[in-house]
Amino acid sequence: MNERRIIPLAVAPAAGKTSGELPERPQLTTPPPLALYVHYPWCVKKCPYCDFNSHAPRGGEIPEAAYIDALLADLESALPQVWGRRVHSIFFGGGTPSLMSAQGLDRLLTGIRTLLPLDPMAEVTLEANPGTVEAARFRDFRAAGVNRLSLGIQSFDDRHLVQLGRIHGGDEARRAIDTALAHFERVNLDLMYALPEQTLAGALADLDTALAFGVTHLSCYHLTLEPNTPFAHAPPTLPDDDLSADMQEAIEERLAGAGFRHYETSAFAKPGHECRHNLNYWTFGDYLGIGAGAHGKLSSHEGIVREMRHKHPTRYLESAQRREFVQERREVGVAELPFEFMMNALRLTGGFPRRLFANRTGLPFAAIETELIEARQRGLVQVDGDEIRPTEQGRRFLNDLLTLFLRD
Repeated sequence: MNERRIIPLAVAPAAGKTSGELPERPQLTTPPPLALYVHYPWCVKKCPYCDFNSHAPRGGEIPEAAYIDALLADLESALPQVWGRRVHSIFFGGGTPSLMSAQGLDRLLTGIRTLLPLDPMAEVTLEANPGTVEAARFRDFRAAGVNRLSLGIQSFDDRHLVQLGRIHGGDEARRAIDTALAHFERVNLDLMYALPEQTLAGALADLDTALAFGVTHLSCYHLTLEPNTPFAHAPPTLPDDDLSADMQEAIEERLAGAGFRHYETSAFAKPGHECRHNLNYWTFGDYLGIGAGAHGKLSSHEGIVREMRHKHPTRYLESAQRREFVQERREVGVAELPFEFMMNALRLTGGFPRRLFANRTGLPFAAIETELIEARQRGLVQVDGDEIRPTEQGRRFLNDLLTLFLRD
């Protein structure tokens, strides 16, 4: 009978080098999987809690055709960085990309398929809001090639939706979910909890309403007051920390009982229905980001770079005239890579295999061994064979865990 091999973290450094010593550059042998992120920066109105790069269109008109032209030119200009690499997922985020016409989305996806080798089984996700105008387009979005829809429900309670500045009501949300499920097998619902004046019963009522639809993926977010938002300047009355913690624990327990796996900090899925695009982020995969303010991470034999496109839609469209889409580009230094990897991988409740660190960073496992030993001693991570995962305490105090991997 084969026994599972348990490989302890070694306290002693490897022969010939000190634990945590880093090479001058990452030693990547093969690039990680590649995803494409497309940012659509417009919303009907800006929600008071939102700090995303989203804007209400001036005069109510979205320059859709010009923006799609810019997106395709942006992608074409980035091709030398990803020659020959297959794209495994596409994510249209925002903003509210479901404001795009079905014809515009079809033109955009056709252009993407022309320029990039797309995996035949690629996951293609579109974020949508449950307004009736967007919901009526779901069938055409599916026909264009979208195969996963992520609906920003937030709550089914009209009072909370008004407080959050949402443009839909609870009934519209229910109708949008029904419409989405009629056309998509893979539907995610975004919910928020710890809302202004929300009770524990109210948070669970929202969750039970979502579960009743039979969706297979839920994202449950704690409302936070982000800097430079209306909510930060004029904070609403929110549940206290103890009540918020009770909500989180009750939500996790209810979802576990419904057969959902809590696979990432805020993500829950039935087995086999995890979001493949987001899993690529959390396992430190590569992603090319196009569109206003889009971020990207790309690896090569020369190292790992991060990019950001021009942020404001007007500046982005102006940059398209010059074919100069990238506002910032920087190489990720080897000293930063342990923290950057852990900041993503430790969001996964199941953790990661130790070989993934070397595969995705180009650094030896010894670069994080000392920090992992301390984290284990403090009860923040556990090691099971080759698997490293955060403990429940580590998930609750993730920021404390991550600071162990920061380097001067």
